[in-house]
Amino acid sequence: MSGRKEMRAIRVANYGGPEVLQVDPKVPVPVPSDTQVLVEVKAAGVNPVDTYIRSGSFGTTGPLPYTPGADAAGIVSKVGAKVTKFKPGDKVYVIRNVSGGYAEFTVAEESNVGKLPSHLSFSQGAGLGIPCYSASRAFIKAKGKVKPGNTVLVHGASGAVGLACVQIGKAKGLTVLGTAGTKEGMDLVLKHGAAKAFNHKEQGYIDKVLEATNGTGPDIIIEMLANVNLDTDMKIINKGGIIVVVGSRGNVEIAPRLLMFKESIVTGFALWNAPPEEIVEMHQVISEGLTKGWLVPSVQKEYKLEEAPLAHEEIINNTGTTGNRILIM
Repeated sequence: MSGRKEMRAIRVANYGGPEVLQVDPKVPVPVPSDTQVLVEVKAAGVNPVDTYIRSGSFGTTGPLPYTPGADAAGIVSKVGAKVTKFKPGDKVYVIRNVSGGYAEFTVAEESNVGKLPSHLSFSQGAGLGIPCYSASRAFIKAKGKVKPGNTVLVHGASGAVGLACVQIGKAKGLTVLGTAGTKEGMDLVLKHGAAKAFNHKEQGYIDKVLEATNGTGPDIIIEMLANVNLDTDMKIINKGGIIVVVGSRGNVEIAPRLLMFKESIVTGFALWNAPPEEIVEMHQVISEGLTKGWLVPSVQKEYKLEEAPLAHEEIINNTGTTGNRILIM
């Protein structure tokens, strides 16, 4: 247990560009309530949503200043009086916290903390939260189409969420097809269990996707960049298929007749809107993946805490995304 009163943490005093991410060396170490766990953070996940919140473009804003980051991994430093699942010294991951993950310590409710298996590093543990739970909920939103023998196309499969989708899809018995923008990304998608990978920068790659599904199109499409791909998705989805929008960075014009002809569904989600029964289901999927060893986050790059601005810049502007970006304390 740490007796420290102060810690280093990223603080955002005003919404803006990556430069507003500033290291403060004298932030008070948070104190856990009876139901909370204090974790000494070893690694924190950097996710696209962190950049949207930081810029003020997310739609909802909280009080300033704040410390960004929902995902983290580390060692339990202290537990509240009513906490029963954890003790100081436990190696854990955090999927949501109340004080911010870009810091040397963070506080989270016991229900949002999980035991980190010994075969995963702290950096991999910090990649479990938003990426893996988003991937899990994408399949929940796909409803009755998730069954062995059906095909899922993961658009943007080499990113953190995409790779988790590939692993979960394979575990559920689906034939997984994935797209990426580089040879390295395609190789990673195949390594994580996809049956086939396609370069979405290549002319005519959609014809290859259709060929891989015997011309019918995928039963499920999980879409990471809807503003670029949604119109095409609606053209190639199988009749009665479901398109799950996980990410979008702009607007798109669509032809509703495509929905009518295919009798398809386009749906999206916000992870924090998940009802209790879905949260239970997501926990079960992640727990099974960790226990059986088929869920393994892939770390693309690690950054020092003071390099948080660079991490934010690269996660948005880097087109060759191949996994999680992680801050190391």
